[in-house]
Amino acid sequence: MTAPIATNQTILVVGGGISGLTAALEAAECGKQVILVEKTPALGGRTAQLYRYFPKMCHPTCGLEINLKRIKGNPNVKVMTMTEVTAVAGSRGDYAVTLKVSPRFVNESCTACGECAKAVQSEVADAFNYGLAKVKAAYLPHAMAYPQRYVIDPSIVGTAEGEAAKAACKYGAVDLGMKEETVQLNVGAVIWATGWRPFDANRIQPYGYDRYANVITSVEFERLADPHGPTGGKLLRPSDGKEAKNIAFIQCAGSRDENYLRHCSRICCMATLKQTQYVREACGDGGKSTVYYIDIRAIDRFEDFYQNVQKDATVSFVKSKVARIAENKDNGNPVLHGVDTEGYHRYAVEHDLVVLAVGMEPEVTGLREQGGLPADIIQDSSNFIEGSKDGGMFGAGAASSPLDVNRAVQSATAASLKAIQVIHKTASTEAA
Repeated sequence: MTAPIATNQTILVVGGGISGLTAALEAAECGKQVILVEKTPALGGRTAQLYRYFPKMCHPTCGLEINLKRIKGNPNVKVMTMTEVTAVAGSRGDYAVTLKVSPRFVNESCTACGECAKAVQSEVADAFNYGLAKVKAAYLPHAMAYPQRYVIDPSIVGTAEGEAAKAACKYGAVDLGMKEETVQLNVGAVIWATGWRPFDANRIQPYGYDRYANVITSVEFERLADPHGPTGGKLLRPSDGKEAKNIAFIQCAGSRDENYLRHCSRICCMATLKQTQYVREACGDGGKSTVYYIDIRAIDRFEDFYQNVQKDATVSFVKSKVARIAENKDNGNPVLHGVDTEGYHRYAVEHDLVVLAVGMEPEVTGLREQGGLPADIIQDSSNFIEGSKDGGMFGAGAASSPLDVNRAVQSATAASLKAIQVIHKTASTEAA
């Protein structure tokens, strides 16, 4: 790989989700040179994995499609996928950055025809669907993926299947000889738009996510509801494939708890309110959603959405922090145990399926130990990025705070403007 041209007038954006896309575009459309790096094979991040946004209930194509079109048409942005930052040295206006580029085993000649996938039988976990399904070991990350290029999983490189995939490609796009590369860059400012990851539900032992098949997370439920997801939009139980109609949603699963995440993730309540409407769409009046909550945090314009959900006869609310979940061995139903704090009575209630509204944890957690996050970065008590001591690096979107898509875009725009100021000041200093 030829290293992109980068100078102290270049802005590096780390992370290609909605925040990274926004930050890169805002800077590029102001005439700045931008390098956008993303560790996965495609841009879009977790926004691309949503079925719908709240409160308008529109598909993520509403926001991603236009941004991807802008990226494709802007020569000021250099996109590098399957790329991670491994080191940052220097100071504001003059950073030396080291990148690790993992092999895709498919080059720019790919037309996304899919012939390579037809030539292989081996399957790997589908990361886009949070492992709820499998994909061929030669795959397109998802329908909206940019770049629209297939990926060959390393598990079949050096095997007969890998060679079969290569032979099936009419365009010479499958390159099994690709190697991991290291790229060195000089940039003037860095925007960390590394996004968030769902809190590990395995750690919440009383809820049995690691033991009970019919206890899933909110991000997994999002993929189940999507007609393009692993079940074709049907709300099917992982244990037996039966349709789930009586679904429990547990709020603050791992959030607002000194044992797990101290902070409120802000999006979880709205995500659950949205997902109750998925149940109504899938099951009609025969579906039932029960929301177990500490308090519902639907702020400003979302209050109307909350009130509309409250009017839905298929949705009920129980003010309670669920103490534990057991399982009915006869039918696989999760059984919720706790105390209703409004009536102060104990309950043991069965549901077909339980959805844990897991909190947002910054994706940068652990990066410092790997060397990718510089020591100069300032993080809050929950590891969200506040900026850098020298004022040349900035957090954006969910890397800086738990944010919904709309607020993440606003945050990314602000970070981009700050990075542009750094570049201007660097240029002014050099001119003087």
